[in-house]
Amino acid sequence: MPEQLDTKILPLLPLASGVVLPHMVVTLTLETAEARASVAAARSADDTLLLVPRAESGSYARVGTVAKIEEMGRTPGGVQALVIRGLHRALIGSGVAGTGDAIWVQVENAEDGEATDRAHDLARQYRATVEAIIEGRGVPPQIVDFLRGIDEPGALADTSGYSPDLSFEQKVEVLETLDVEQRLEKVLAWAKQTLAEVSLKDKIREEVAEGMDKRQREFLLRQQMEAIRKELGEDTEENVAEEYRKKVEAAGMPEEVLKQAEQELRRLERTSEQNPEYGWIRTYLDWLVELPWSVRTEDNLDIADARRILDEDHTGLSDVKDRIIEYLAVRKLRAERGLAEVSSGRGSGAILTLIGPPGVGKTSLGESVARALGRKFVRFSLGGIHDEAEIRGHRRTYVGALPGRIVRALKDAGTKNPVMMLDEIDKVGADWRGDPSSALLEVLDPAQNHTFRDHYLDVDLDLSEVLFIATGNVAETIPGPLLDRMEVIRLDGYTEDEKIAIARDHLLKRQLERNGLDASEVSVTDAALRVIVGDYTREAGVRNLERELGKLLRKVATKIASEGDSAGTTGASEETAGAPAAPVVVDAPDVRGYLGRQKFWFEAADRTSVPGVATGLAVTGTGGDVLFIEATAMPTGDGHGEPGLTLTGQLGDVMKESAQIALSYVRSHADELFHVHVPAGAVPKDGPSAGVTMTTALASLLSNRPVRATVGMTGEVTLQGRVLPIGGVKQKVLAAHRAGLKEVILPKRNEGDLEDVPEQVRNEISFHTAETVDEVLAIALEPVATDVSKESVAA
Repeated sequence: MPEQLDTKILPLLPLASGVVLPHMVVTLTLETAEARASVAAARSADDTLLLVPRAESGSYARVGTVAKIEEMGRTPGGVQALVIRGLHRALIGSGVAGTGDAIWVQVENAEDGEATDRAHDLARQYRATVEAIIEGRGVPPQIVDFLRGIDEPGALADTSGYSPDLSFEQKVEVLETLDVEQRLEKVLAWAKQTLAEVSLKDKIREEVAEGMDKRQREFLLRQQMEAIRKELGEDTEENVAEEYRKKVEAAGMPEEVLKQAEQELRRLERTSEQNPEYGWIRTYLDWLVELPWSVRTEDNLDIADARRILDEDHTGLSDVKDRIIEYLAVRKLRAERGLAEVSSGRGSGAILTLIGPPGVGKTSLGESVARALGRKFVRFSLGGIHDEAEIRGHRRTYVGALPGRIVRALKDAGTKNPVMMLDEIDKVGADWRGDPSSALLEVLDPAQNHTFRDHYLDVDLDLSEVLFIATGNVAETIPGPLLDRMEVIRLDGYTEDEKIAIARDHLLKRQLERNGLDASEVSVTDAALRVIVGDYTREAGVRNLERELGKLLRKVATKIASEGDSAGTTGASEETAGAPAAPVVVDAPDVRGYLGRQKFWFEAADRTSVPGVATGLAVTGTGGDVLFIEATAMPTGDGHGEPGLTLTGQLGDVMKESAQIALSYVRSHADELFHVHVPAGAVPKDGPSAGVTMTTALASLLSNRPVRATVGMTGEVTLQGRVLPIGGVKQKVLAAHRAGLKEVILPKRNEGDLEDVPEQVRNEISFHTAETVDEVLAIALEPVATDVSKESVAA
């Protein structure tokens, strides 16, 4: 042992996993050679040694604890152990040389000084805080008595070494704090933090226990209520609320909707069955659980199969078919290439709007699209709707309130991604009950409909996976903001050959079935179909064509049924009675016998045989149509009338202006009174595209040159005689083709629109484009035969 000087020299025992503070009694196991050497050295130094915490980095604390060995022995496992008592703190000096393997260091004692009043006050606070911490932990009462028996503030602070709530670093900090007040401030702050955590845990534990007790109590009460109801015979089924709870759990609702459903369930449990609100709550929950919150159908991504289905169901309509195939192709590529799914969420919806005349197959096309995609199909008509609640639903405060048509359609579909058809969207009305078209702004906007909120449900409903298909006859009556949200695809009607193909492949089969006939009993030739299309129907679609086919087949069915009755009453032999009758073949000459007299004629040649009549082309709500414009001149004066222009035929303001412009251009006979008439007076007519036709009619009248019977025309005219472009070229050309015209005059700037006209029609009609009225007249009027004076024309 080294010689002792003014300071004490003690062997050092490093502590790697704990801290021993003064006045603590602990048991240490000697697992390392270093520890055993230190203890052996301490035996030669009055059983005294220095305990110093050592961090994982290998650094030692600045302050150690002088401790005395109380007892030595071995653990049940045979490891040497000893019981030591901490005496006081000591500052560590430099190391000194010593005997054996132990580390000897020079230490200077650091005793606690006399405690101040503030130290005693902090000690009382610390003792109370520690007692509050250990109060609910099942600690033996001897520990509390032990704390109360410590009077010295410094010794009380050092009891924090026993606390499991303090970390190794915090205990080292307590050891290194020599000032008693500072030491008490630190351990008091940590104790208060621990008390707050303990109190929070106790509170949570109590709430959980209370909740469990409440649920157990409710369960028992429900069981008792169920038993009472069974005894009374009032309710032999499972509790209604429990049934709804199971349905809610199985519905796969989003989190916000689930919260709403659980809130309504709690209201249901608190509401008596005799209360009217009980039925209202049940109805609301029925709607919530029956909506397809997480049910969707998988799209058919086979492009060839989808194209086959579309072609099977409809002839023509290539624009719509191409758009559906594009939709499928994009989804297929994203799926194959592992890109993020875009089937739902903001901006992912698809809104298609089919605009076209009646009978072209807009409504039936929706079912075909759903079949091609492999989706469910739902449809509802918006025609004549005036109440906004039809779209958004009624508030639940109203008696008999129900969700809107969108929610009802989703429920009927049973999936969240159906094909939903909004029929007749151009016929939505508005009155004091609201404007349904404004409510549709959110439904048909891909940027908004992922959070559609129905007034009745009052929760967000994701419509972004729905494929909306809207239909209408004209786009002009659809409000501008609503039309801007739609992808418009125009269906301009069918050619004659397309109608014959539709009649042969689709309409005839359907009418045969409806009239109880078989294909082996009757056949209709293409020539007969062509006669029906040309002489008995004149429309953009095929609705009247199907009616005429139905009328024809009813006549055939009557004939077959009558022959069967007569054969049965005349006593036919068994051999002839069972033999099948020869099939009825309807050819072109037979059509008149079944359908009666012809309904439509190609009258352009007769109508334009006299000067002053021109054939124009127009677009109406039922498609393209041929328009005859007649002009006549009357002398003025002597009671014949004042100079001017008379217009008849129920014309709109724009068309009247076109007539005035036409008159101004051709007015070389200022002293004559003109009358311009547009036949079919019961039909309203408007628009500027008849300007060319009116000008030609007036020029024909004044020049006494008839308009060529095979020519139809359209275009807007300016006062300078320029021919301006118009819209609806395809529909007008198809109307000219149906009327038997062979030539069509169009504005020069509409030349590019001819690409939309079917190739068959382009091959059968000659097209002329004009920039000025002079070019139109040169094509439209018959060549000059003889000079006719103005007087003879007026006469």
